[in-house]
Amino acid sequence: MAMNARSITLGIDLGTTSVKAALLEAAPGDPSRFVVLASCARAARAEAVTQSAAAGPQGQEQDVSRTIQALHECLAALPRQQLREVGAIGVSGQMHGVVFWKTGQGCEWTEGEAAPVFEPRVVSHLVTWQDGRCSGEFLASLPQPESHLSVATGFGCSTIFWLLKNRLKASGFPVHLLPDIAEPGSVAGRTSHTWFEIPKGTEVGVALGDLQASVYSCMAQRTDAVLNISTSVQLAASMPSGFQPVQTPDPLAPVAYFPYFDRTYLGVAASLNGGNVLATFVHMLIQWMADLGLEVEESTVYSHMIQAAAQQEDTCLTITPTVLGERHLPDQLASVTRISSSGLSLGHVTRALCRGIVQNLHSMLSFQRLKEWGVERVIGSGSALSRNEVLKQEVQRAFPFPWSFGQDVDAAVGAALVMLRRNLNQKEA
Repeated sequence: MAMNARSITLGIDLGTTSVKAALLEAAPGDPSRFVVLASCARAARAEAVTQSAAAGPQGQEQDVSRTIQALHECLAALPRQQLREVGAIGVSGQMHGVVFWKTGQGCEWTEGEAAPVFEPRVVSHLVTWQDGRCSGEFLASLPQPESHLSVATGFGCSTIFWLLKNRLKASGFPVHLLPDIAEPGSVAGRTSHTWFEIPKGTEVGVALGDLQASVYSCMAQRTDAVLNISTSVQLAASMPSGFQPVQTPDPLAPVAYFPYFDRTYLGVAASLNGGNVLATFVHMLIQWMADLGLEVEESTVYSHMIQAAAQQEDTCLTITPTVLGERHLPDQLASVTRISSSGLSLGHVTRALCRGIVQNLHSMLSFQRLKEWGVERVIGSGSALSRNEVLKQEVQRAFPFPWSFGQDVDAAVGAALVMLRRNLNQKEA
């Protein structure tokens, strides 16, 4: 196949709360490195106005048209000249969720204000990974997967089984809906129209999970682990060469093994309780003050509580922060213990809360286990970690490795990087 001379790749990440696009090219004089030429992020604001009545309050659905609108806003903000030079597109998105469309009627191209755009047509809501409609009893009734990975509520296959039981009244699992498995970096197809100056016929790579793409964007060495604390928490590390997970699912296992590049695996502890726990605490404080007739800005509360915790270097207070449970312990609730009259200040409580988030993660994937896997350094990233010095102190206390902060994980960059390196390797070959 003749290679396109253009070296710019576009990465797209369709996330739960935001959409991001990034343009990459190989670093001049060093093809092993890359340069981010431009990037743009937009809030998706895609929560569906009308949720499934059958799913109840646990349902979490999104309006696909709003996600696509945010994607178009991102592309419209990128430099047009650089978009004209895009030779490949990498795509990443939130894992586990599911969306349906009618064959041949999923979208239609229309003339937008500045460029042709596609709009969803006969498309369902996206049932996200946060969906909670599948109870433990329902999940236990499902066939055992022929895999080392367990199913959980919010996973696409679980949702399909739920729909079969509650809506579709069909018999048998519709395996024809499942995607074909392809190697990362392989081409899924080509663009059918010129799209925001991106030429018609541009290669589009097979979609990647946002976890793998995020790790790929910043894991410089196989001996690196990557910790991301944003809304939730993910701690991921490359498994030793030759590792193969036991092909029996264990729903009580806190670590999952996800396929990674070059037929390797990532060991991942994915906690549901991260920055969202701190946000819940802040909202609780604001509500208490409102009940007392006081109004305080959220940013003011957050900055004061972090300052107070930074001055309180230690505490005997113990907080188990699992207000959302965990996938392997869905019924676990939060708790506070070792309460004393001298440990009730804002500094004590915030320090204990940050420590609890980290200790909960450590209980899932310990420092010793990471050492056994060959980890030598941890890359720390994520919005909750980057702006919280107390969380940084606690992760370094629990995981005494050399640390690197400041290099944010970016699934859009990772998706573009996969296609960029694929094209460079083909040129060299």
